[in-house]
Amino acid sequence: MDLNDKFTSWRTMLIGGQMLFVAFGALVLMPILTGMDPSVALFTAGVGTLLFHAVTKRSVPVFLASSFVFIAPITYSIQTWGISATTGALMVTGLVYILLAAMVKIRGPGFLHILMPPVVIGPVIMVIGLGLAPIAVNMAMGKTGDGKIELFPYQDAMVVSMFAMAATVIVAIFAKGLFRLLPILFGVVVGYSAALMLGMVDFSVVNARPWFAIPNFVAPEFHWQAILFMIPIAIAPAIEHVGDVLAIGNVTNKDYVKNPGLHRTLFGDGIASSAAALFGGPPNTTYSEVTGAVMLTKVFNPNVMIWAAIIAILLAFIGKMGAILQTIPAPVMGGILILMFGSITSVGLNALIKARIDMAEQRNLVIVSTTLVFGIGGMVLGQGDLSLQGISLCGLVAIILNLILPNNRHTDDDIHEETEIIEEMVHDAAEHSGRQP
Repeated sequence: MDLNDKFTSWRTMLIGGQMLFVAFGALVLMPILTGMDPSVALFTAGVGTLLFHAVTKRSVPVFLASSFVFIAPITYSIQTWGISATTGALMVTGLVYILLAAMVKIRGPGFLHILMPPVVIGPVIMVIGLGLAPIAVNMAMGKTGDGKIELFPYQDAMVVSMFAMAATVIVAIFAKGLFRLLPILFGVVVGYSAALMLGMVDFSVVNARPWFAIPNFVAPEFHWQAILFMIPIAIAPAIEHVGDVLAIGNVTNKDYVKNPGLHRTLFGDGIASSAAALFGGPPNTTYSEVTGAVMLTKVFNPNVMIWAAIIAILLAFIGKMGAILQTIPAPVMGGILILMFGSITSVGLNALIKARIDMAEQRNLVIVSTTLVFGIGGMVLGQGDLSLQGISLCGLVAIILNLILPNNRHTDDDIHEETEIIEEMVHDAAEHSGRQP
């Protein structure tokens, strides 16, 4: 039976489950960090993946799930406007993807390269990682992400977080084959085991939850303040999406930028993210861990990802599993996040280095320094509801400065060289950003 020709083959279903297993750790970690329901995230990852494959005509073997770029914005938005307003804003963010897809269709893929060159992408990605760093450190020390409440004794928390971090490092560096794609999952298992031995896990929620339960879906509400805050954040995951499409194309030896077209893959990502928000789930993005698994297994059949999506939807209705995920102590996640958020920062720095951005040139210095200080320093423009801050502010500032400041690099050779650098950079970002160190 040919795996590439049969959809109902038991081998296709089995490998689909394996692909979900590879993505599982990062998939559920993001909603846990932001206060969303991991069961809803499983459901929306499955639905989003199915929608993506419908839009792209089952031509790209990718799996979509929770995007780590939105951790800080979602956390802030939920605290400020509530989860319903946040999911409404995330729905609109998905529409930004669709708008970008339309512009790519009209003007070609080079449009994104012109709008977001390395001098823009690099510092914005760095702000994402550095802005999240305090959350990781506080959780590793046994506190809440904002550091205001101590959840566990410092010594116990440090033991657990360092065990989780060490396990993640060891698997990421020394593991072979498919196991190397599972550093987050191994980190969670080791850290969780240490937490169990120290009595840090409370199973009362698990005992109270039924075996089968409908996920806690949340209906979106639309508040323009939350929408204005969230819209600019779509910049970073759009770049990550381009990198993932290039990466999977390199693995399968196919040009997905041309067929089905970058406009279709962006459109599919946007529809998937808006649909996820409709049910109260986090925005979706293509998962580079699964791309790595495709490379190792040499299974290029998109039907495998469809089965991964179906299995994810089914698992979302197992109530006790969702409850177990919610018992993971903060120090376990903190130890893993130290590496994950640090790797995001490193990807941004690497973008500037690979593009040979000359920081002695005043134009580049102004863009990078302003973006970094605005983001790390917590700059806020405006007051109350009429305000911009964080990644949304940094992204807009970097793009505007890049467009208005004079640029001496206008030759065709310079533009071609910069385009090649961007493609290589986003490929690296797809492999290393946000989900594996």
